[in-house]
Amino acid sequence: MNKVLLPAFILLVAASIASAQEPAPLTPIQTFEMPEVPIGPYTDHLAVDVKGHRLFTTPQARKSVQVFDLDTGKLLQNIAGFENPHSVLYREDLDQIYVTDGGAGLLKIFSGRDYHLIKSVKLLPDADSIGYDPATKYLYVTNGGEGAKLDYSLLSVVDTTKGELVGEVKVSAGSLEAMALETSSPKIYIDITDKNQVAVIDRQKRTVLQTWPVTKGKTNIAIALDEAHHRLFVGCRNTETTGVIVVFDTQTGKEMEALPIAGWVDYMVYDPATGRIYASCGSRVPNGGHLYVYHIDTEGHYKLLAKVPTAPRAKTALFVPEIRRIYVSVPHYEKEARVLVYQIQ
Repeated sequence: MNKVLLPAFILLVAASIASAQEPAPLTPIQTFEMPEVPIGPYTDHLAVDVKGHRLFTTPQARKSVQVFDLDTGKLLQNIAGFENPHSVLYREDLDQIYVTDGGAGLLKIFSGRDYHLIKSVKLLPDADSIGYDPATKYLYVTNGGEGAKLDYSLLSVVDTTKGELVGEVKVSAGSLEAMALETSSPKIYIDITDKNQVAVIDRQKRTVLQTWPVTKGKTNIAIALDEAHHRLFVGCRNTETTGVIVVFDTQTGKEMEALPIAGWVDYMVYDPATGRIYASCGSRVPNGGHLYVYHIDTEGHYKLLAKVPTAPRAKTALFVPEIRRIYVSVPHYEKEARVLVYQIQ
């Protein structure tokens, strides 16, 4: 080999070896079986009790919330009596579980000790997505809209300590979906899916400040926030098999770029500890379902690290930073309902 080319060749080989030896960002480590879940297309969101080692899941076809041991995957409890469970919040200090029931138009509050129903807060039909403010202990719940046969939606404010409805924000929207709350300001960013917009809401004044058009993607339904760097990530379902993460500058409201992902995204999270975005995409096609992992470097460049196989229709997930794991909920579709557990490397 030419002596001039030899150093470059050695560097290329060394880089290839290093790249091959890099660990995958996610490693599958466990599967929790969801028993007695009928065939159905969806499961929805999850929550966790880290100190109590519990995972709360929402197998919608079972019309229940199933509670699992976080370590062993053993089923601890099946909380029945729902029409359509969607989102879950767990308050450790009160040992209480909060669940939106879209069919009944309720937020249901359960004891975390014996799982009995403590109270129900009346909302409109299609009560669905939630956002929690730990400073005020207020829970923000989307409800109304097309699912309630209304031309507007509500973002209802529930005091989780008292278990009472304390306010509402009326939004001209047929469908509100995921939201992200800033900690340094009273702003909430929320998807207006039917209009392909993001609404900016002041949660203190309880009013809509702005709406931002989403032009680089369609059917925006998931959301994540990098507050420190003023970036909002909006997950869009362009088609059954394709989608994008549209990156917004929250200081200007302008779209910056679109990162390719698969179809049927429903959950996204930004991890500031690693500079990674995780997006759960549940395409319904055979061999569909992936967790997309993007990394953001210090100069703001985005790199796709991996697309990790999950399962068809596995659209919802939960990142638990305390134990560096991601839990992906899979409905009874091609196989029995289950939760896939991944360790973050």
